[in-house]
Amino acid sequence: MSENVSKPSAYAPILSETQIDRIRVFARRQPVAAGDILYQPNDETPSVFVVISGRIQIIAVVGGEDQLVTTYGPGQFSGELLMISGRRSIYRCQVVESGELLELCAADLRTLIARDAELSDIIMNAFLARRSTLRDAGHGNVVVVGSNGSANTLALREFLSRDGHPYAYFEIGYDAAAQKLLDQFAGDSADIPLVICNNAVVLRNPTPQQLAECLGLNLAIDRTAVRDLIVVGAGPAGLAAAVYAASEGLSVLVIEKAAPGGQAGSSSKIENYLGFPTGVSGRDLAARAIAQSEKFGAKIMVARSVARLNCEEVPYRVTLEDGQQFQTRTIVLATGAQYNKLDIANLESFTGKGIYYNATFMEAQACTGEPAIVVGGGNSAGQAAVFLAQNTAGVQMMIRGPSLAATMSRYLIQRIEENPRIQVRYCSEITGLSGGDHLEQVSWRDKTTGAIKTEPLRHVFVMTGASPKTPWLSQCVALDAKGFVLTGHDLAAAQAPIPWPLLRPPRMLETSLPGVFAVGDARSGNVKRVAAAVGEGSIVVHHVHQTLSEK
Repeated sequence: MSENVSKPSAYAPILSETQIDRIRVFARRQPVAAGDILYQPNDETPSVFVVISGRIQIIAVVGGEDQLVTTYGPGQFSGELLMISGRRSIYRCQVVESGELLELCAADLRTLIARDAELSDIIMNAFLARRSTLRDAGHGNVVVVGSNGSANTLALREFLSRDGHPYAYFEIGYDAAAQKLLDQFAGDSADIPLVICNNAVVLRNPTPQQLAECLGLNLAIDRTAVRDLIVVGAGPAGLAAAVYAASEGLSVLVIEKAAPGGQAGSSSKIENYLGFPTGVSGRDLAARAIAQSEKFGAKIMVARSVARLNCEEVPYRVTLEDGQQFQTRTIVLATGAQYNKLDIANLESFTGKGIYYNATFMEAQACTGEPAIVVGGGNSAGQAAVFLAQNTAGVQMMIRGPSLAATMSRYLIQRIEENPRIQVRYCSEITGLSGGDHLEQVSWRDKTTGAIKTEPLRHVFVMTGASPKTPWLSQCVALDAKGFVLTGHDLAAAQAPIPWPLLRPPRMLETSLPGVFAVGDARSGNVKRVAAAVGEGSIVVHHVHQTLSEK
């Protein structure tokens, strides 16, 4: 085997003759010559090519320059997760040595995966390994030129990372290529972040929605179909519902306001989730759930918000903020909750510039070697403090109450208590923030003594409580006093906006609107654990089936 060809691994397995013969049933034979282009960046969802003879290579075009990603030889195959999701191509695939290929289009690939368990495992493991490698290497069709001090840069990087989309990042002031690209496209500080999309389109300070549109991330989604189920929100609960519903043959669309993962996606490591004794990051958990749901045929729409629910007729109709409408027979509300904001007048001016609501690798980079504050006493705050303590100059936790015992898992409390780089300030709350273009100083009050202390601090991670994202539902389903969605037996004492129209009572997890369910952090009485959210997402599909059988 040529040393230029990827060696056998989970990333680049070599199929046996028997396995290749099973693929032939679904594939088209294609003779090829050296130099042939099989697909280019931004092409419609490309096929998977199995190499019978010859060689093909995958090339990323980054900043206008070709970068060899890998080469595949006989018995190996091209492709990664975009072939499952139905998105546009990110790379160029080119023949470097004449031979013969088997071409497996995206539809036939999904059929093969559904029918052949062995090949499904081989292909999915390879696709997951490739996407992870490509993401870490920055091999993609997006270049971001930005600054760690820019809130919009952070928002775009978080969006791409949570979506699992590979991209290259150049930091102004640190990477020579950053200034070169900025000069090349006549950009200035007002254009930060500058984004080169598909190696052709230059976006100046775009929103995640504009970037998603440029990349065509949602183009493969049928706007006309009446679906069995629409899931609003792609956190653990919503993704679990999508996996179980799609695997049982239902047509499923997931609509996510930002990128998949929910609050769990902001966690660097979840250590008490069943089956992961060494822990799993929220990003990796979400990435696997996305691949799993799309493998079964679910469609995921990102960077789109649901603005309205038509609750007067079935099929129900959901309307997005841009006016697009989708019809569905049932709905699962998995909109999650967002961290409560500090009651400080100038808070918004420092969002993304010293005030953060996630504690991932990107935010950690921004405060390497500097002190940081984590506000909150729940598991997310504890995980953030332990993670940030590794590379900062120390972490102070601000807790309103006198103890962590009522709100945090014991294993996290022990780690915090035993970590000399973490200091817990009980009965304390932040009272003031100050700075220029970035947060520079923080004041807080000891509620026990009333004393106020001020320190030079540039980084505060806010993970305090949670409020539901449900205002758009208030005219359709019953909410509790805090805005969480009421379900099941809790509806007995509730005043619903619309009278319950059926003789049967609401099912568990069903809202005051028949066929509309709520799971995860948006549901009143929810248990704030990832496992609980996944459990509700799987259970609700049973009730969805029952509802569909009534129609």
